[in-house]
Amino acid sequence: MKHTYTVTGMTCDGCRTSVEEKLNKLDGVTNATVNLEKSEAVIEMAEHLSIEALQNALSSKYTISEKNVFQTKSNLMEDEKSDLQQLFPLFLIFGYITIAAILLNYDPWNGSSFMLDFMGLFYIVFSFFKLLDLKGFPESFKMYDPLAKVIPVYGWVYPFIEVALGVMFLMRIEISMALILTLIVLGITTIGVTKTLLDKKSISCACLGTALKLPMTKATFIENSIMIVMAIIMLIGKA
Repeated sequence: MKHTYTVTGMTCDGCRTSVEEKLNKLDGVTNATVNLEKSEAVIEMAEHLSIEALQNALSSKYTISEKNVFQTKSNLMEDEKSDLQQLFPLFLIFGYITIAAILLNYDPWNGSSFMLDFMGLFYIVFSFFKLLDLKGFPESFKMYDPLAKVIPVYGWVYPFIEVALGVMFLMRIEISMALILTLIVLGITTIGVTKTLLDKKSISCACLGTALKLPMTKATFIENSIMIVMAIIMLIGKA
């Protein structure tokens, strides 16, 4: 027999793996598959297990419950959303940052200053969302960032690196150093994003922390690429 349950409390692929492993260890469970994006678990059982038995197998961080008809319909509607709809918050924030940078430099127009303000605002805004859940962000970030996988503490420090870079760009402090750091930091992340996209893995993007659940898509790659291109242009201009 196969049953579908709702699992709440999962914030990253590590959580998904943990829940899946614990459910599969239960006597009577022949196979359990957990989907992070849908917050659900599909469990095949040799004999029916109660919700209490399933919950006792998990840590208190997670809650498992029967999936009702309303939840199923909601998830189906969510699945039908296009990448554009799911990434709307990201595009909206990007738009606000762009408009703010334009308004700061339109009269008289200064292209170099626009890019510096854009990059500064980008870092400050995106770090804000990461700092909202400083505990959950590192777990999500290390799922695709190569350096965070090897050095977990890097995931904890990363939001503060963004804050520092944002201040450096907006205050025009050591611009060359900030540009080089941008190429290194975002270059590493972009390598991980590219590998994730090529492997077609379904994981959440941590660019806006865990406050907003965004899928890892080409938009994430484009977002990082824009910053990298700006940094290269600025460095060439300073040469």
